[in-house]
Amino acid sequence: QVQVVESGGGLVQAGGSLRLSCSASGRAFSLSSMAWFRQAVGKEREFVAAISWSESDIDYADSVKGRFTLSRDNVKNEVYLQMNNLKADDTAVYHCAVRPPGYPGTSRRPHIYDAWGQGTQVTVSS
Repeated sequence: QVQVVESGGGLVQAGGSLRLSCSASGRAFSLSSMAWFRQAVGKEREFVAAISWSESDIDYADSVKGRFTLSRDNVKNEVYLQMNNLKADDTAVYHCAVRPPGYPGTSRRPHIYDAWGQGTQVTVSS
């Protein structure tokens, strides 16, 4: 069974930075694409970024492009989301998601990811 654990959230002022980490265990993480989604209070879950297992494909939502950077370490079984120039609109619970192994590329569709973490809260004060 895959376990996914996020960390690194917190409270930061607008313009500040945070680095989220996602640790996955339980199967061949190195062959799985990973993604971050977020959900703010009263809003639907939205795609943030995704990275293929080989790192050849990285996709960002328009709202975070140029500010967020997604990377992974397949030796450590971790994915990192570096978030810079944070805005109040970035306030949300951020969830890491893992796709079953063996699929190329990335996807913005949440239903294809079969393992999710509990989330980490990011709060940006304006």
